[in-house]
Amino acid sequence: MSENDRPLPRSFSKIKIAAIILTVFGIGLFILLAYSIGINEIVDGIRKFGIAGFAVILINYFIRICCRAYAWKLSVHEPHRLSLKDTIPAVMIGEAMSSTIPLGILISGTSKAVAVRCRLPLVVGLSSVATENLFYSLVTGLYLIAGALILLSVTAATSDFTSMLVVLAVTLGVLILLGILMVVRQWHIASWICNWVNERGILGRILERGRWQVRLFEDLIYGFYRQHPRRFVPICLLEVVYHLLGVAEVYYILSRITETAGFASAFILETVSRLVTIVFKLIPFNIGVDEAGAQFIGEVVALASGVGLTLAIIRKGRILFWTAVGWILIAKRGLVVRELMPQRSR
Repeated sequence: MSENDRPLPRSFSKIKIAAIILTVFGIGLFILLAYSIGINEIVDGIRKFGIAGFAVILINYFIRICCRAYAWKLSVHEPHRLSLKDTIPAVMIGEAMSSTIPLGILISGTSKAVAVRCRLPLVVGLSSVATENLFYSLVTGLYLIAGALILLSVTAATSDFTSMLVVLAVTLGVLILLGILMVVRQWHIASWICNWVNERGILGRILERGRWQVRLFEDLIYGFYRQHPRRFVPICLLEVVYHLLGVAEVYYILSRITETAGFASAFILETVSRLVTIVFKLIPFNIGVDEAGAQFIGEVVALASGVGLTLAIIRKGRILFWTAVGWILIAKRGLVVRELMPQRSR
């Protein structure tokens, strides 16, 4: 039996069990929310939005995909390079994996690198994806902090809720500063951990060679920081546009289904959606929890009953559409899920 054919570790099986339980919980939560709001009210909101409105948000999301694809293109080390023709389909594949696979946020980066393996060595592809993800994480962290501050400024939150938002903002701020310091000072934390574990005889067969790949991976990321400082602002701006287009999508949907749409409400709702996406990645499509978060925040910012839930359902339709496109690309390229998963050392 080859190493790739060995049974998956128990930890992975536990993750699958947890994903199944959470998915069932999410479906139940979705049904409960839909029942409490009323199917007719939800259907009426979707009908107001219309096919033309749905086409607009599909185009809007494609532009968002192009933003991240271009940011990734700028994150590739010379002498290697990628074109948008390479990165746009790969980002779609990564998004499809991220939406449908438990812990897809960890798999999507690998799937992008595998999707362009004919253009880049795998380790270079992974490092370029990681570099773009660092910029994305930086901007996302700042975006979440801004959303928390806006929510504090526009609502009369309880003391407990206020404390939670303050803790979230401070925690994100500290993590962002540590991340920036790690890159600027070029701390090889991942390879140090691998060496420390290997010296104690743990995961010896995997880390004997894998730790050098981790070191190379880190060197490629830090090398990008040294060699291409002028690309930082363009990449960050692309990530900012990606998030602002998300806010624009929420605002556009609200403007078609309710008369109380506002930029602050749209910003807060998109912030919560982004946070839910990060926290509940074990649940495919964030079913149930995304709708619950949107409904809760919709009530906090005084939107009409059911608007938050209707908003989340409409956005879910957009996610399903582009996820289907991603899986079509996977099938068209003859890729299989096993290839897109992180590979164990041979």
